[in-house]
This record gives sequence, C-alpha cells and structure tokens, in this order.
Amino acid sequence: MLFISIAATLWCTDVLAHGVDNNTRAFLQQNEGIQFIPFLYIGAKHMVTGYDHLLFLLGVIFFLYRSKEILLFVTLFTIGHSTTLLLGVLMHIQVNAYLIDAIIGLSVVYKGFDNLGGFKRCFNWQPDARVAVFIFGLCHGFGLATKLQEFELSDNGLFANLVAFNLGVEVGQFSALAVILILITAWRKLPSFQRFATTTNTLLMSAGLMLMGYQLTGYFLS
Repeated sequence: MLFISIAATLWCTDVLAHGVDNNTRAFLQQNEGIQFIPFLYIGAKHMVTGYDHLLFLLGVIFFLYRSKEILLFVTLFTIGHSTTLLLGVLMHIQVNAYLIDAIIGLSVVYKGFDNLGGFKRCFNWQPDARVAVFIFGLCHGFGLATKLQEFELSDNGLFANLVAFNLGVEVGQFSALAVILILITAWRKLPSFQRFATTTNTLLMSAGLMLMGYQLTGYFLS
C-alpha cells in the first residue's frame, strides 16, 4: 500500500532527511575544480532520498492517467526546481533552510488537499494545477540550493558541477518516478485503489503537515 510506504518514509526521517553522509560532506567542502561524475551521483542520491520531493511527486501524479499529462506536470516541476537551484547558488540567494523546507512540506499538503477536491468543496474554487506545480517547483529548487550553499562550494568549476548535480537530480527523479508509476499503475487495477485513494491522500496531507511542523519547530528553536 502506498500510504504504508509514506508512513515508513516518515518513520525514517532522521536517516533520509536530505541525508549527507560524512564522506559526501567532506568531498563537497574540500572539492576544487570540475568533478562532473561525483556531483552527478550526489544529485541523484539526494533526489532518491529526498522524501519531501518524492511525496510531492506522488501527489502530483496520483490521479494522472495520461502520459502526456504526467510529462507536462513533471516538466513544469523540473523547470521550476532547476531554475532556482542554479540561480540560488550562482547568485548567492539566501533562503532560510527551515522555512523553505516548511514550504516544501506545504506543497505536499496542497497536493493531497487538491487530490481530495478540497478547494472545490471548501472554497468553490480550483487553482490552476500547472501554475501551482511550477511555483512549488521553484520552492523545491531553493531547498536544493540552500542545502548546497551550506557547504560553501568552491567557485572553481562551480557552474559545471552545479549542472552535473542538477542532471543527477533529474536522473534520480526519473528513476524514483518510474518506480512510483509502476507501483501506482499496478495498484489502479485493483479495487483497493478507489477504496483507499481518499485515505492515501489524507495521509499525504498528514505527512506534509508533519514535515511543516518539524521544520517550523527547527526554525523557532534555532
């Protein structure tokens, strides 16, 4: 069940929360010059273990059945986070890490709420999902940029390394998305999909709220 996977993911928060192991941390802090393959690998690893990004993508594609629609929304998300990832680091745009991660948690809440038809029921209004995914993509990119800025990367080879990291993020995103699509496509063929779709998206919202609370607690205690 997808909602069990969500719960398991949150249970491992301390392990997977944008985890940067000691070897990766040391490499990023000491690196000089272009290191394309290592940054490609780090980017892919970061996305695959980035539970907040993956939960948002799960919400985005949950009720998308056509390949064209999936491609459109994933492309909008990709353009958004790629733009702010590159600009954030290259232009030294500083964003509070706790607050941007809280907004990323909000994006998960939004998508679960949207999937439940909450905007129509509560506000008799439906936001443009394409615009929302793009805007939240920008926020997710700032989250990635903020994480990289913590390591004060060397300017020597910075642009090439950022491109490599971003490509790695896309590789990780594509790989994770492929697995999610395979699982959710198989689940849609079972009667339990319709029975538990509401429960799953409610838990998706709950996961987003937990992420928001976790990050806001860190912000107010820092």
